[in-house]
Amino acid sequence: MVIRRKFRPGDMVVYRKSKRTPYPGRRAQSVRATPKGDDYSYIVDKIWVIRQVQDNGELILETRRGKRHVIDPSDTNLRHPTLLQRIRYRERIAQFQHLDSAGSV
Repeated sequence: MVIRRKFRPGDMVVYRKSKRTPYPGRRAQSVRATPKGDDYSYIVDKIWVIRQVQDNGELILETRRGKRHVIDPSDTNLRHPTLLQRIRYRERIAQFQHLDSAGSV
């Protein structure tokens, strides 16, 4: 049995987003060519912060540039960062903390 931590406002989360483009970025993982070979499909880990938990349980997540997403907390692509991810993405996480302290986000 896996015990999942509850999501609270201010928590950093990792959202695993699937993408399809002709040129995968440097953070692309699991890169695969599409059937006709014109594009690549891949996944990217996005670091977002929880801004609000709505009454219906959905989460309002915010990117470091201020874009907002509404995500169901049971989405399998959403999780708290592991210790290894906190180390790996420390610069991206620090950007959020800097923006929060400056009052920009």
